[in-house]
Amino acid sequence: MSRDGVIFGIAGTAFGLILGWIIGSQQAEVRPVVTQGQGQAQAQAQSPQAPSEPQPAPLDLQRVAALEQQAKAQPSDPAPRVELGDRYLDAQRPDLAIPWYEAALKLNPKNVNASTDLAKCYYETDQADKALAQIDHSLSIDPRHSKTLLNQGVIRAFGKQDLAGARESWQKVIDYAPNSPDAARAKQGLEALTTGHGGSGAGQTGAGRGGL
Repeated sequence: MSRDGVIFGIAGTAFGLILGWIIGSQQAEVRPVVTQGQGQAQAQAQSPQAPSEPQPAPLDLQRVAALEQQAKAQPSDPAPRVELGDRYLDAQRPDLAIPWYEAALKLNPKNVNASTDLAKCYYETDQADKALAQIDHSLSIDPRHSKTLLNQGVIRAFGKQDLAGARESWQKVIDYAPNSPDAARAKQGLEALTTGHGGSGAGQTGAGRGGL
C-alpha cells in the first residue's frame, strides 16, 4: 500500500474546514460536487494556516524501468505490478497507477491493499462511483479493513457528499480498530461532522444518502 494510505490526508484544520463547507452547502440546499482540488482551494481561502498536502515522492525512473521489465518477464507475478502502482500513486500520478493495480488484481483479486489503492486512484481521477465499487470489493475481502473503511468515509463525504454514509464508515473504523492511527483520523472526521451540525446528529438529514 502507498505510504499514506488515505486519500489526500485527513489533517486537522483543513479537514474540518472542508467538511464544514460541505455541511453548510447542504443546509443551504446547494449540492456542489467537491473535487480534491476544489476542497483544497476552499480550505486555503478560509484559513491561510491550513496544512498543505504532502509533496509527491520523487519517481525513481530506473526502478520503474526495472519493474516494467520484471512485469514483462513474469506475466503471472502481481508483485512488480503492485509496486509500480504504489510508486506512481506515491508520486501523485494515479492515472499511471491505475493500469498497474488493475493488472495486479487480475492476477490476485484478493489483495485488499492493492484494491483499496486502486479505489483511491479512481477517486483522485474523478471517478467516485467506480472508487466506491472498488471499495466494496475490498470490503468483500476484509469487512473490517480499517484503511479501506477510512477511505470509504472520505469518498462518501467528499466525492458524494454523503455525510451519513461517511459517519457510518468512520464509526466502523473506531469500532474495529479503536487504538489505531486510522481510528484517530476517523474521530477527526466524526468531530468535524458533529461540530458542523452544532452537535445535532451529523449526517442524519435527508441529504445524506442519495438525495444530492
